[in-house]
Amino acid sequence: MAAFLLSLSARRRLGVYALLVVLLLSALNMPSAHAAEELSAATQALNGSSGQTDSAEEARIETTPSPRKDSEIQTRIAGIFSEIDGLDAVQISVVQGVVTLSGETANEKKAQQAISLASRLTDVVTVNDAINRTLDVQDNVSTVAQGLVAQARGLIKALPLLLVGIILFGLVTWFGAWLSRRQRLWQRLAPNPFVAELMSQTVRVIFVVFGLILALSLVGAETILGTLLGGAGVIGLAVGFAVKDTIENYIASLMLSIRQPFQARDQVVINGQEGIVVRLTSRATILMTLDGNQLRIPNADVFKGTILNYTSNPERRFTFELGVDADDDPLAAIKVGLDAIHQIQFVLNEPRAVGLITQVGDSNIVLEFQVWVDQSDTDFGKARSITIRETKHALEHAGFSLPEPIYRLRFNASLEQALERFQGNSADANRADAPPILASSEAPTAPTTSDYSDQRTARLRAKQILGDPSAEALFDARPDEKLMKKVEQEIARNDDETDLLNKRAPQE
Repeated sequence: MAAFLLSLSARRRLGVYALLVVLLLSALNMPSAHAAEELSAATQALNGSSGQTDSAEEARIETTPSPRKDSEIQTRIAGIFSEIDGLDAVQISVVQGVVTLSGETANEKKAQQAISLASRLTDVVTVNDAINRTLDVQDNVSTVAQGLVAQARGLIKALPLLLVGIILFGLVTWFGAWLSRRQRLWQRLAPNPFVAELMSQTVRVIFVVFGLILALSLVGAETILGTLLGGAGVIGLAVGFAVKDTIENYIASLMLSIRQPFQARDQVVINGQEGIVVRLTSRATILMTLDGNQLRIPNADVFKGTILNYTSNPERRFTFELGVDADDDPLAAIKVGLDAIHQIQFVLNEPRAVGLITQVGDSNIVLEFQVWVDQSDTDFGKARSITIRETKHALEHAGFSLPEPIYRLRFNASLEQALERFQGNSADANRADAPPILASSEAPTAPTTSDYSDQRTARLRAKQILGDPSAEALFDARPDEKLMKKVEQEIARNDDETDLLNKRAPQE
C-alpha cells in the first residue's frame, strides 16, 4: 500500500512537471504537436526506469466491480469464440471480473487458445480453466484433414508461380554451369590451372545461390532462405571438423600449384621416398619409383615434408672408400686412384674429383674418393659402380695391396707350449719328404708364388668374361631408357585429374 501511494505521488509530481513543460513550450511559441511528442518521450523515459513495477500498477484491479462489465465481458468472449472453429462448445461465466471457461475442446491446443483469448480482454482479472479435453479422434482428424486440404488448395493455387520460380532457378544455374566450363576464359584470367578451376567452381556455386534467392523471392519465401543459410552454416561447421584433413590437403594442393617446387620428369626424394615426378593432381603427387612402381603421396605430406630435387642441379657427387696397406704411402695411392678416375668418360673435370685420407685403421689406411658426374646423362648408381672398379684395379696394378683385416690371437703359456710340441712333431714327421728350405729371420716377408698365381688367374678369368660383347652393357653408365619410357607413358596418359604442373609458371 505504501508503494502504491508513493507511486501515486510520483505520478502527481510528473503531471505537474509536464504542465510546466507545456507552459514553457507555449511561451517559446513551439507547436503543440511537437510539445506533445516531447512530453510523451519524457514520460516513456521515466516509465522505462520503473520497468515491471509500472506494468503491475497498470494492471491493478478495480475496487468497485460492476455486473454490467461482467455481462459485457461474457458477451464479448462468446462472440469471439463463435467465430473460431473448435471453440463453439466452450461455456463462459464471468463473476467479479473472473472468467471461468468450461465445456469441451478437441485437444489441448484449442483449450490454450481459448484461455489466451479470454485473458487478453482489458477488464478480466483472471481466467479459470475448467475445459474438458475430449481428445476425440474424429474431431482431431477432421481438423488436421481440413488443414491439409487448405494447404493443398494453397499449393495448387501457387503451382504456376512455383513453376516459374523453378524455371528461373534452372536458367540461372545452367548459365553458371556454362560459364564455369569456359576453360579458356579462366586459364586466361589465371594461368595456374588449379586456381582457374577453383575460380570456375566458385562462380558456379555463386550462380546456384543467386538462382535460389531469386526463386524464393519470387514465391515469397525469403524466410526459408534465412533458415537454409543458418542450417548450412551449422552443417558446414560440422563437416569442416569432419573433413579437416581433406581441406588441409586441398589447401596444400593450391599452394604447391602456385609454388611449383618441381616439374615433371624431375628425380626427387620426398620424405625418404625417391622417384621421378609424373604429375601433380589436386589430391596427390604421383611419382614413378626407380623400381618402376607408381607412388602417390598426399599433397599435405608433400607440402609439409622435405623435398630433395636431384634434377634441379644436374651435377651430383658420390663418394666411396678403399683401404690400402699401412706400409704404403697414402698420397701416392690417392694420385694413382685420381688418375684412373679422370680417365673415365662420364667423370666431370670441373668440379674435379678429390681424394682424402679419412682413417688410419689397425691394418690399413682408409681413402675416400669424391667424384662428380652429370646425372642428366649418367646413371648415378652405374657411374659409382664403374668408378669403384676402375680405381681398385688401378691401385692393384700399381702394386698397392688392399689388405684384409688382421686379428691377433693371444694364448696362455701352457697352450703355446703344447702348440710348439705339436708343430715340432709334425715337422719331424714330414722333414724327410719336404725339400730343404733356407730362411733367414732377418729377410722380409714377400708374397709367395701361389699369391701371384692366384692374382694372374683372376685377371685372366675377368678378361675372358668381360671380353664377351654382351658385357659391354656393364660399362654403359647412361640412364635406364626403359624407366624413362614408362615415365613418359604415365605423363601422356589422359586421366580425369588435371595436372597442376606448368612449365610456364615460375618455379620455386
